[in-house]
Amino acid sequence: MKTVAFAVLALIAGVTNAGELYNNGPVVDATGVSVIGPDASTYGFGAQSGAGTFVADDFNVTAGKKWNVSSLNFLGYQTGANGFSFTSATWAIVSGDDINSGTVVASGTTGVTNGGLAGYRVTDSTLTNKQRAIYTVNADIADVTLASGHYWLAWGLAGTAASGPWQPPTSDAREGNAAQSSGGDPFETLEESGSGLSVELPFAVNGTISAVPEPETYAMLLGGLGLIGLARRRARRG
Repeated sequence: MKTVAFAVLALIAGVTNAGELYNNGPVVDATGVSVIGPDASTYGFGAQSGAGTFVADDFNVTAGKKWNVSSLNFLGYQTGANGFSFTSATWAIVSGDDINSGTVVASGTTGVTNGGLAGYRVTDSTLTNKQRAIYTVNADIADVTLASGHYWLAWGLAGTAASGPWQPPTSDAREGNAAQSSGGDPFETLEESGSGLSVELPFAVNGTISAVPEPETYAMLLGGLGLIGLARRRARRG
């Protein structure tokens, strides 16, 4: 009976694991900077929620898994800001292959907290410049459950400094399908104006991940619980 109990406990323990579910970074390299590439010219992309400018990037929830999302991490800067200057994030999680025709699963405007200084946005000739300090912006949200599938995260930030907020790309300069929308217009693929290349944007999704057991697993779990209950009743009678 102990063997059955341990097996049931193992099944239950394997259902949920807390932590970071997805990270689309990195935002800085090993030296703590995000360097504008030699053919690039954009320090940061507009992500000012107050001006109706939003950015977006996509992620996948693996088949056979279910995510319970409890917080989101954004990365941004306000040029010349004296420390962490962000006040809120306006965000939406959209289900579907096309962000413009997908289904909004959850959205909101959420107060944010300082997740720490991530590094600085610089050029290769100004590696020690600290005008553009990139911070991790934490937004704790009401729990959202996501089934397996393809999703987009769209966001804009608000802050107290005069410049921005600005969104840096990932520091590995890989191409991708990040998008931007301004003034209520549809999202369009985001491109670096100097190089003409598409970009990826850093963000993270946090919460718990649950496996979706096969029917046989459910049967084993229920059967094991039944055996444990029967054993306890017999023990009380004995």
